[in-house]
Amino acid sequence: MKKLRVGVIGIGDISNVYLNNLKKYDAVEVVACASRGLEKAQRKAAEHGIPKAYASGMELIADPDIDIILNLTTPQAHYEYNLAALKAGKHVYTEKPLAMTFEQGRELVSLAKEKGLLIGCAPDTFLGGRLQNIRELIDSGRLGRITGGGAWFVGHGHEFHHPAPAFFYQPGAGPLYDMGPYYVTALLSLLGPVKRVCAMATKAGETRTVPSGPSKGQVLPVDVDTHINAILEFVCGAQVTLTCSFDVWDSELPRMEIYGTEGTVLIDEKDPISGPNLFGGDTLMRTPDQYRWADAERRPCRTAIRTIRSATPRTRAVSVWWISSTRSRRVASRVPPARWRCIRLR
Repeated sequence: MKKLRVGVIGIGDISNVYLNNLKKYDAVEVVACASRGLEKAQRKAAEHGIPKAYASGMELIADPDIDIILNLTTPQAHYEYNLAALKAGKHVYTEKPLAMTFEQGRELVSLAKEKGLLIGCAPDTFLGGRLQNIRELIDSGRLGRITGGGAWFVGHGHEFHHPAPAFFYQPGAGPLYDMGPYYVTALLSLLGPVKRVCAMATKAGETRTVPSGPSKGQVLPVDVDTHINAILEFVCGAQVTLTCSFDVWDSELPRMEIYGTEGTVLIDEKDPISGPNLFGGDTLMRTPDQYRWADAERRPCRTAIRTIRSATPRTRAVSVWWISSTRSRRVASRVPPARWRCIRLR
């Protein structure tokens, strides 16, 4: 099979994740990379064994040997490079967002369809084990009819760990465009399309100061809202609360909950960079038999739904379910009282 030849535009903080993962697949090969300077592009090419380096994204797009453009630039540049790549007859996969506006995004999708090209956009984490297992619980009816839920990305921004965080506070980013897509995409994959939205937004300040790292002391202008609250009404009837914030000094909120007439599933990680941002991880579940506020005879036992084989079980289990696409089997074990029942999916 002929390999799909990939050209990478943008070699910043996230590029190593993509480049290292692409080496694992025989169907593709990275043949070129581009940055805003040739020397930087050459260093990245040498680091990853990439044959060609370009001083600009447009030079790379003009290379006739490239089949697909992987666009890892900052959000403001996505539309320009995605449009140029499609016009040059190349497929596109881009980091989020697809474009800066809905109209630009629709233009790109229409152009790709017109030219018979493929266009894709991050995030793809909804395809990971954890969210697919939650989808299985919904589709199988084990949660009953989905009535509501909540999704919460709350933290205090990326200037604590990112080497160049300024763009996170410019149009095309902020908490809603930066981390919100992981949560919204997860909800859409689980519950289907949204019918109506109501929302409010604000920001805590006009500037932020980088506390550490190579940009320590830099004052960043904040030109986007940094605290957003929304209620999403889905066509299926479920109503979900969504909060995306760069203004919260820590929180005990979970990352996501889905409520059904027969049970609740919960992504309980506290790290704001976890949750739907990851492909795998634990999910907790309660059903009517484990209702927390029931009488003493019906006290719950803790449930951990397992989506990755390598993880260590959080709890001992009353009953453990190993569920895959081909089989499920029940294994009895013991658990202390007043905990959730444990389901493990892998």
